This record gives sequence, structure tokens and C-alpha cells, in this order.
Amino acid sequence: MTIERTPDLLPGTLDLLVLKAVARGPMHGYGIAQHLKQISDNVLQVGESSLYPALQRLMLNGHLKPEWGLSENNRRARFYTLTASGRKQLAAERAEFDRMIFAIQRVLATA
Repeated sequence: MTIERTPDLLPGTLDLLVLKAVARGPMHGYGIAQHLKQISDNVLQVGESSLYPALQRLMLNGHLKPEWGLSENNRRARFYTLTASGRKQLAAERAEFDRMIFAIQRVLATA
């Protein structure tokens, strides 16, 4: 029997992924989780216990703006949009992530 486990994300990566998803346009929490799961071919499965604290943190830092609306199935949902501060944060986090990945690749490439 093989047990599949969801890989751990590097610290701070969830914020980067959420900001990137919302940069596409307004999204609600469930939509963000589904988008990440779909785009990653089911590798990234973000649970509510991780996603909603990240959304709250990003709102409190001024990176996301919440607004109530109706979801695809006519349920009331909180939609998040990226703020100007969020766009700057996305660029900064993306640059730092790329730098970290490059460093890890260099270590793994050594004999």
C-alpha cells in the first residue's frame, strides 16, 4: 500500500501562491484552493486550516482587499482582489523565491 502525501511548502510560499492566483482576478477562498490544485496537477492541495489564515494575514497586511459577492453556485462568498501593495509584495516574493530556488539548484548540482 502506497500512501501519498502532500509535499510541504517552503515557508512563505503559500502567500506567494495566493497572491499569484488572485492576480488573475477576484477569487474566493475555495476558488483559490481549487485553482492551485488544478494548475499543479493535484500536487498542491491547500487545506482550509492553511489557506484562511494566509488570506487573513494578507488582508491585514493590505495586500488583499475583500468584498462579498455570490459564488458560481449562488452562495455568498468573500472575494479577494490584489491591491497595489499586493502587486509589489507579489513581485518581491517572486524574486526571493526565484533566488532561493536557484540556490537550492546549485547545491543539488554539486557532486
